[in-house]
Amino acid sequence: MRSSPRRLAAALALLVSGATAASADQITVFAAASLTNALAEIEQTFEAETGHDLSISLAGSSALARQIQAGAPADVFISANADWMDRLEADGLLEPGTRFDLLTNAIVLIAHSTDAPKAGIGPDLPALLGDGRLAMALVDSVPAGIYGKAALEHLGLWDAVAPQVAQTDNVRAALALVATGEAPYGIVYATDAAAEDDVSVVATFPADSHPPIVYPAAELTNRDTPAIAEFFAYLRGAEARAAFERQGFVVVAK
Repeated sequence: MRSSPRRLAAALALLVSGATAASADQITVFAAASLTNALAEIEQTFEAETGHDLSISLAGSSALARQIQAGAPADVFISANADWMDRLEADGLLEPGTRFDLLTNAIVLIAHSTDAPKAGIGPDLPALLGDGRLAMALVDSVPAGIYGKAALEHLGLWDAVAPQVAQTDNVRAALALVATGEAPYGIVYATDAAAEDDVSVVATFPADSHPPIVYPAAELTNRDTPAIAEFFAYLRGAEARAAFERQGFVVVAK
């Protein structure tokens, strides 16, 4: 019996949809919390263009790296500093040849106000704090906290302010403490400050007061798939670059 044109069209549609489903893939991305806003935008556009599903887990780079070391099923890691990526590479947990530097950033002193006066970062910082707390990500493990502590030590201020530091699990939690007024001041990335309307930047730490802020990205071992290659190509492309730059990042990936 001859098939009708309608039946042929329906069969073709099923074949096409089946092929699309077969070529679609899920990519699990572990990424630093400071990338929240940019990756939310990238997730939406990448999924729309490719049909792949991005599953993004955001936290402090240290917490994510430890989860990967413990066997968490991530495909991609984007860290807020090189040290945690170095540790995974030393453990043999990165797919060789896939690591690259994606972004840079800056750290800033923020205040709970939309119009806080600008101030230099110097000996008057303890007086600026008064009895208040200085919100920071964990200073010995989370990159934003590590950079902030290094800058304060470089400027000779750490010992004076350390008793007033309120440490949080990640930089977005430190940002939230200042945004809600629980801490009058905090140290976060410039991109975090730009994403929150209820804080203002009081000062920017000199770039030479802390190690370079670099965000490396890499595939994890045995996760080398065409979908991940597409995602990395997208991260290097014009649309992702624009999304990162809208949040204040400097894109260094070529």
